Amino acid sequence: MKMKTALTIAGSDCSGGAGIQADIKTMTMNGVYAMSAITALTAQNTTGVRAIQESTPDFLKQQIDAVFEDIFPDSVKIGMVSSSELVCVIAERLKYHKAKNIVVDPVMVATSGSALIKTDAVEALTKELLPIATLVTPNIPEAEVLSELAIETKEDMEKAVKVIGDAHNCAVLLKGGHNINDANDLLYADREYYWFEGKRIDNPNTHGTGCTLSSAIASNLAKGVALAESVQRAKEYISSALSAQLDLGQGSGPMMHNFDLTSHFAEEKISD
Repeated sequence: MKMKTALTIAGSDCSGGAGIQADIKTMTMNGVYAMSAITALTAQNTTGVRAIQESTPDFLKQQIDAVFEDIFPDSVKIGMVSSSELVCVIAERLKYHKAKNIVVDPVMVATSGSALIKTDAVEALTKELLPIATLVTPNIPEAEVLSELAIETKEDMEKAVKVIGDAHNCAVLLKGGHNINDANDLLYADREYYWFEGKRIDNPNTHGTGCTLSSAIASNLAKGVALAESVQRAKEYISSALSAQLDLGQGSGPMMHNFDLTSHFAEEKISD
């Protein structure tokens, strides 16, 4: 059986709701074989980040090379990268291996509000990763940093995605859930605007939503789905995962990535 494959390059979340763990769950549930290269270990849970232990640049390089030299990924998702040195290693190795379908989620702040990236890494990300990206998926605060524009209205969103996309020759999906009063997202691709309407789901447990959305998009791109349809399918997946109303942890908890797992191996109680 020939299965499509996806690589996530991101940080580990020991509580399982975001980062590498969320990416692998999402990719698996979206029908691709998931692989990972870990940029950092984090000690975190639903209430916040306690500590970050970065991979060394050489060890990250070795992880990426090990994957590409054996099981070439059909797509790559890049999440938390906390230092400029690691950003540069990722960009250099992805160019070397001629990676395709690269989705960059410019993770800067955790759902809990904890900073996850150093200032110099933001500049490196903009210079090194965005130009090789197929798609970048910022939320409102991240897009304000990348575009250097204030975003308060839908018109502001359109200005920001155009600035980011035209400057780096990549598609941009701006997630509208932060301070625009709806869950509508805006895709800017090939100098066209595509609005994706969403409904707000009454669920305070949103830990890892950004990781999950970008991983779902990468999974669909790996399977050869067109970009706009990949975004739509990813939004439907994340809406269903939130609608399952998983309630774990004392802070902003994780969503239920495996809401659609129907195998008898997943049954909570095995019948006699």
